[in-house]
Amino acid sequence: MSDATPADAAQRLPILLLNGPNLNTLGTREPAIYGSETLADVVDLAERTAAELGFGLRAAQTNHEGQMLDWIHESVGRISGIVINPGGWTHTSVALADALVVPGVPIMEVHISNVHKREAFRHHSYVSPLAEGVIAGYGIRGYEFAIRRLAELIG
Repeated sequence: MSDATPADAAQRLPILLLNGPNLNTLGTREPAIYGSETLADVVDLAERTAAELGFGLRAAQTNHEGQMLDWIHESVGRISGIVINPGGWTHTSVALADALVVPGVPIMEVHISNVHKREAFRHHSYVSPLAEGVIAGYGIRGYEFAIRRLAELIG
């Protein structure tokens, strides 16, 4: 548990939680792979974890890559760190990787499934070289783990 006081939390910039394409379908899309929890469950877990550690949370999901890039660019100077599940863009988007450099904050990459037990194309990530850590295969608990690690890195 964090020993941050309310004054400390008020001075901290929030954590940005970003979810990429198709994550809006959590709970109904391939529950054998992604589980039955919804995106609302992810955001609720992330908000509770961040608050426990003295951080606010800004959460967003999009199926449009340009929107994701805009949110990252707009976050400069407004966030402490990023937790991102890039979805399919993990394996395809150089533009996303380039954008993630812009804010200059620590990044944690999250995947609900263990991408390394899946199709070969999912084994490569353009985001991983930029991330302080990658959490895969822990279901939505991976978001909690990522926020806890990010809070440690931020200090």
